[in-house]
Amino acid sequence: MKGAVSQIWAGLLSIVLGCVIILAAAGADAAESESVSNPAVTARLISAENGIAPDAASVSLGLALEYGEGWKGYWRTPGEVGLAPEINWSGSTNLKSAELLWPAPERFEAFGIENFGYSGQVVLPIRARLEDAGQPLELRARVSLLTCSTVCVPHDFELSLALPQGVGIDTNSARQIATYADRVPAVPENSDIRISVTALDARDSALIVVATSDTPFDEVDVFPEFGPLVTFGKPDIRLDRDKTELWAQIPINAWTEEHAEPSVTIADTARAITAPITLTSDPPAPPFSSANPRTSLLKVVAVAAIAFLGGLILNVMPCVLPVLSIKLTSVLKATGQTRQMTRNGFLFSALGVLAFVWALAAVLLFLQWIGVSVGWGMQFQNPVFVTLMFMVITVFAANLFGAFEITLPAALQDRLGASNARAGYISDFGTGLLAAILATPCSAPFLGTAITFALAGTSLDVIVIFTALGLGLALPYLVIAARPELVTRLPRPGRWMLLVRILLGGLLLATAAWLLFVLVGVAGGRAAAFITSLTAVFIVAASIPQANQWVRRAVLSACVFLAIFGAGLTSTPDRTTPGVDATSHWQDFEPLGIARRVSEGETVFVDVTADWCLTCKANKSLVLDRDPVRARLRGGSVIAMQADWTRPDDNIARFLERYDRYGIPFNIVFGPGSPSGIALPEILTPQAVLDALDTASVRSLVSE
Repeated sequence: MKGAVSQIWAGLLSIVLGCVIILAAAGADAAESESVSNPAVTARLISAENGIAPDAASVSLGLALEYGEGWKGYWRTPGEVGLAPEINWSGSTNLKSAELLWPAPERFEAFGIENFGYSGQVVLPIRARLEDAGQPLELRARVSLLTCSTVCVPHDFELSLALPQGVGIDTNSARQIATYADRVPAVPENSDIRISVTALDARDSALIVVATSDTPFDEVDVFPEFGPLVTFGKPDIRLDRDKTELWAQIPINAWTEEHAEPSVTIADTARAITAPITLTSDPPAPPFSSANPRTSLLKVVAVAAIAFLGGLILNVMPCVLPVLSIKLTSVLKATGQTRQMTRNGFLFSALGVLAFVWALAAVLLFLQWIGVSVGWGMQFQNPVFVTLMFMVITVFAANLFGAFEITLPAALQDRLGASNARAGYISDFGTGLLAAILATPCSAPFLGTAITFALAGTSLDVIVIFTALGLGLALPYLVIAARPELVTRLPRPGRWMLLVRILLGGLLLATAAWLLFVLVGVAGGRAAAFITSLTAVFIVAASIPQANQWVRRAVLSACVFLAIFGAGLTSTPDRTTPGVDATSHWQDFEPLGIARRVSEGETVFVDVTADWCLTCKANKSLVLDRDPVRARLRGGSVIAMQADWTRPDDNIARFLERYDRYGIPFNIVFGPGSPSGIALPEILTPQAVLDALDTASVRSLVSE
């Protein structure tokens, strides 16, 4: 209600001031304070009246600001970076109240962030009421404001203005105040702009605004206001053919349910409206198509080649040990088979790789369609998935150690015609499937570029890119399928195969230990211990040959069911970011604090990691936790933030999407020299990190 009264007053003020200007006495003394000036801003306190007329209960004031070339100031809702101007009137006499009004802002970018404010010249109208009508007014205004260019500079100064009794009018000041009072957004009742829908999407990742207007929109912008804890990106604004209907989607960079009373300001040429809003959860689809051009065929082919190369490199990434062990097991099993059986076996393994990749692409497309955040390797955030993988890998390791043999059920073998070849092909298919699953926690060079392109494109882009990725990952199988005689170069079967089998079992056991570590991160220590116990019971039950077959099946099924049930009931573990403690140089991830720290001249290094990301662990062990990078991050000149994406986190997901990333590791450096950030490659090198820190740390020298 208070805001509505202010907006009504702004409209009346401009009318009254227009009349006053016409009646102004020529030659009256200017009613303004002394000026405070520096390269960033020049500030004055101005008044439409040179004096206080008899029985006058209010005066029209304004804070006149003139920003220097390249400098910006801020609106009442500044965005992620910035502070709104504040005025402290302590020390003034005969002043009952003073309310600052806000002309519609402009949108600008500071430190890679969308912000709202002013540049050039602006006057912030002030409605001042007197304690004693008709009596002199002495003003003492303590002004605090922030200006930003390549750096941000805070200002704190005092302006004073005395208005004696009198009836004179300062026509110049009155004209300036009236001009900017006209730009203060109107209330809905006084505007032909009507906001009909405001809704959040399913993930609380975007705000959708629908509005109509009696007169066509021109240069329109939308500014949502939810308080300082909720920030937004640049809106996607679409107009119908007549330009009288607006649909806007504004991405949410940071969100909390504990936000202030929301409102939306729509600013157009020579008009604006601010209206309180009620959020709904039924966002309307865009009624007007976007003008974004379709991706060219040549670009899709080029990115597909990059995806193929990334999939090929994935075979030698830190997750190579479990994948390699499965591949070697396939090779050993192929020894002694016919040429055609060997070829078919490896083709089925390649098909298993492709089947998983296609299934993953389909799931990601479905999740995108229903509005869920997606990314490479995100399945390892799910406790049930990690539980199943842990149990499968542990059981496979026990099988290689000779605890028991894994065979297909007799009924299934009968359906397959009791063909050992067909049963073997199913096993080969499963080998490729499992190898592909275990490869996803790694991110290879070129892989991030390809995945980002695919998930930001069309459904066809996703299918083409993921198929190319799968072909690269399956290439070793395809090579042996094309040249089956390569298998004959292995030594003949003998006792040495038992040693190799034990070695491969050890590798799988190491993989199971890693999965257990991941399980502790996503499900908690108690749940991991419970699932480990059930897995042990499963192996013991499977290892007893004399056990009744029905009893064994019941025990095995119960173990799997209880493990899945226990994983599904787990809550988010009480954990902090890995490596973040009182003695560590790593700090908790604060996306809202990055731009603020950069505006203060600091350099920020962000490491998005997870327990299940093997490439992240390799980067940490080989680069981030070793000198000279470790010394630089600990030296005090860099703020090192670590974002833990082991469990789903909307803030981290939004941060990744903001930089068009759909997988980790992701490392980026912010600083005065690169406020928008310098993204680093998936595989870090000490020189790449140090060069980015040096570039980001360079700041322009600005003297106030």
